[in-house]
Amino acid sequence: MSERRRLLPLLGANRHGSRDSMTCLYRCGNACDHPVPNTSDNPYLGDLVRGEVSRRGVVRAGAVGALVLGVGGSLAGAGAASAAPAAPELPEVENFAAPAAGEPTGGGALTFKAVPPNKLDTFVVPNGYDHSVVIRWGDEVVPGAPELDVRRQTAARQSKQFGYNNDFVGVLPLDRKGKRALLVVNHEYTNEELMFPGFTSHDALDVEQVKAAMAAHGLSVVELERVGDTGEYRVVTKGARKYNRRITALATKFELTGPAAGSAWLRTAADPKGRTVVGTLNNCAGGVTPWGTVLSGEENFNQYFVGGDAAPADLKPKLARYGIDTTNRYPSGSRKWDRADERFDLARHPNEAHRHGWIVEVDPFDPEGRPRKHTALGRFKHEGANVIVARSGHVVAYLGDDERFDYLYKFVSDKKYRPGNSWQAREHNLTLLESGTLYVAKLDYTSADEIDGSGKLPTDGAFNGRGTWIRLVSGDRSYVDGMTAADVLTFTRLAGDKVGATKMDRPEDVEPSLRTGKVYVALTNNTNRGTGSNPKADEANPRTANRHGHILELVEDRGDNTAGTFAWSLPIVCGDPADPATYFSGYDKSKVSPISCPDNVAFDSAGNLWISTDGNALGSNDGLFATPVEGPEKGHLKQFLTVPIGAETCGPFITGDDRSVFVAVQHPGEISGASIDNPASNWPDGDFAKPGVVVTWRLDGRHIGA
Repeated sequence: MSERRRLLPLLGANRHGSRDSMTCLYRCGNACDHPVPNTSDNPYLGDLVRGEVSRRGVVRAGAVGALVLGVGGSLAGAGAASAAPAAPELPEVENFAAPAAGEPTGGGALTFKAVPPNKLDTFVVPNGYDHSVVIRWGDEVVPGAPELDVRRQTAARQSKQFGYNNDFVGVLPLDRKGKRALLVVNHEYTNEELMFPGFTSHDALDVEQVKAAMAAHGLSVVELERVGDTGEYRVVTKGARKYNRRITALATKFELTGPAAGSAWLRTAADPKGRTVVGTLNNCAGGVTPWGTVLSGEENFNQYFVGGDAAPADLKPKLARYGIDTTNRYPSGSRKWDRADERFDLARHPNEAHRHGWIVEVDPFDPEGRPRKHTALGRFKHEGANVIVARSGHVVAYLGDDERFDYLYKFVSDKKYRPGNSWQAREHNLTLLESGTLYVAKLDYTSADEIDGSGKLPTDGAFNGRGTWIRLVSGDRSYVDGMTAADVLTFTRLAGDKVGATKMDRPEDVEPSLRTGKVYVALTNNTNRGTGSNPKADEANPRTANRHGHILELVEDRGDNTAGTFAWSLPIVCGDPADPATYFSGYDKSKVSPISCPDNVAFDSAGNLWISTDGNALGSNDGLFATPVEGPEKGHLKQFLTVPIGAETCGPFITGDDRSVFVAVQHPGEISGASIDNPASNWPDGDFAKPGVVVTWRLDGRHIGA
């Protein structure tokens, strides 16, 4: 490794809160600098009632605890005509999102020694564990891809290489013994300052560089192999690797499905039928379905469009509700992709923005298949989607809209899940997200009069209450006055406004425990809560200027995930345990790790909750944490790993055998003033920062955490 370069000094606090200004610019288009998009006057909760160390975390394993690497069987039978290649042998599980049978519900102590908070430019794991970089930006995905050369990068080269800023991670088995697997990763956004030497401005980039950045967005599918009998995995570098694939914002075609497909809102000059979209944008979190596909959420898509000032006047309020600038041609920090593709200019193609902000489904076992955007799941800034099969057999997907004061959603399929490994069953299940009922959450609570914004626990000893799922649309039928089904699905935020949904503090990952059916929501933060004319603190969002976020638990009535009502509580209110305005299910806070800004949640096969963070407002690096959610150890939160300086812990995935934890290290070294020529981090190779995926395993071969 080359001599470590001197790091740039960390800047002080800025108007963006805990994130660095550079991250705010590229990740979400400086959303905090703009007015809150939700200006509706629907009531907030108070009104309803009164009147040792490795990197970002965890868990998207929720749907993924799903894939039990190393259990035995075959996903595909022979037979049905399909464009897919010969089906691989996979573990013999009827529900690929279910944990292995016979494991106890989490409640026992986690045995690893907590990693202390730190500001190191490295990946830290507990004693007794090891880690390795699986793949990083610029590595080969499509066989024959050229090596990364940042001074000669082109769209053609990047379209074969691992993309930038990986977020969601899923690992799907390819054989019966867990020796081979498919890694599926989202590439959320690019930071051209950290990609192109000599970068001065987006205007100064040539069009080929713009196209290379577009190609660095999307997803990657990569074959992996286990290293011996350890929990380590590495990329397969020889052979056909027929499943390896890059999906990009530049060229990949997506099929629109569901009630809004073909509607007037989704038609453009290039696609007059409104059924085929080129590219996917700002893919954040995701999940693995019971039938072995990957769901990916399109999040901050608004920042890629220009020309909103010249959009039709009657469309501007709808665009503004999604954070699109309707007063300036070029929003702050615009990438100016219109120079490479005119469809990003809303002055010329105002409907193009409506073709993004959906849940995407990718079949990693069909490398020639066209990915789909499911309109039945609604359009907003999706963090991701995670699926559970209800007792009735219907599939239920939980969804969060990652924006200040936006909403929680649930989708229930019309059709029932068909178990089994035949292609007939799988082809049926591939249609489950194309039709169903979409709901939005409305909460009430028990101690409204006691909430003063300080985070003080109510006298009944809990932040808790009841809630209702409000039906928005079912198939082609709208339940929102003045809106058609296509209107509701295309402008789902406006539908939520109309029915009075509860405004939350940035709902990100929403995952059901596949052990208990309980649902856990990461509410990252909301520094606007209770400030100025913004909604005040309420029992579900109990702190004014909420910097650290919290975890919400939903318990559906009768344990039925299709139910219309639920109970809710806050098992964790994040921050420094020494701060009275924190809560860890009543556990002794002197034994709890500090945590700030939860982003993703997931579960190991024992049912323990794992939490990753994004933008630690306590001043240390982001990381991955774990806690039991049942039994005497409930609330005993411990930090499992940390990521390098400037990075976010993303997309963690815990394999079903509990021997490996995958995480994505996103935007390492993303510090104001940094560049590829003068990096703030040299992780992982000692030169300049490269986003990458890391796997962590226990040296004695035993289960992670247990």
